[in-house]
Amino acid sequence: MIGPLDRGLVHLARNLTVPVARFGLFVIFFWFGLLKLLGMSPAAGLVRNLYTQTISFMSFDVFFMLFAAFECLIGILFLIKGTERVVIPLLFIHMAMTFMPLFMLPEITWQAPFVPTLEGQYIIKNLAIIASALAIAAHMHPVRRSIGS
Repeated sequence: MIGPLDRGLVHLARNLTVPVARFGLFVIFFWFGLLKLLGMSPAAGLVRNLYTQTISFMSFDVFFMLFAAFECLIGILFLIKGTERVVIPLLFIHMAMTFMPLFMLPEITWQAPFVPTLEGQYIIKNLAIIASALAIAAHMHPVRRSIGS
């Protein structure tokens, strides 16, 4: 009795993993990017603090809009089957940028060693985003070698 139920649940999970991960990543990236574009993001202060320590070749407003559009683009690409080889590297570039405050702004992201602030928790949860992207990548078919290679 439990065996068939277990197999059915595992089969259901295998069928739902990629679509649910894609949709979840779309919602997170598009929504958070849209909030930035609309000037309503609670992360704006954190982004500005990081910007002042790292970017000097463009204005914050331009950078913030480009960063917001980049997030929206990542979200949209996760909805489009076949864009995995483009969007997953973009996601990892984004993750590299979003993890930077943990090291460059410790006064904002940590209240004590191994005790993150709310902002730090917001960043650390990105590990679940990385796991979702890796689950999508694990279901991709390898690129076939060309005949001459």
